[in-house]
Amino acid sequence: MKILLTGANGYIGMRLLPLLLEDGHEIICTVRNKERFSIDSEIRSKVTIIEIDFLEPVEEGKIPLDIEVAYFLIHSM
Repeated sequence: MKILLTGANGYIGMRLLPLLLEDGHEIICTVRNKERFSIDSEIRSKVTIIEIDFLEPVEEGKIPLDIEVAYFLIHSM
């Protein structure tokens, strides 16, 4: 299954990501800053990372259209 994981570098996202990969899913991670996405190189090689700030308008076509499931783990504090 192709899954969009927003807020991938947050507390829940960092714990959910390895579980989704173990289940064999294709994961598209969105983060505001790729430099702050601290995952090991093995996991990094298995995911697609898209840098997006959802406080700004998202460019059309930046997120793939064939996503089957989305985990929206973004909050505003």
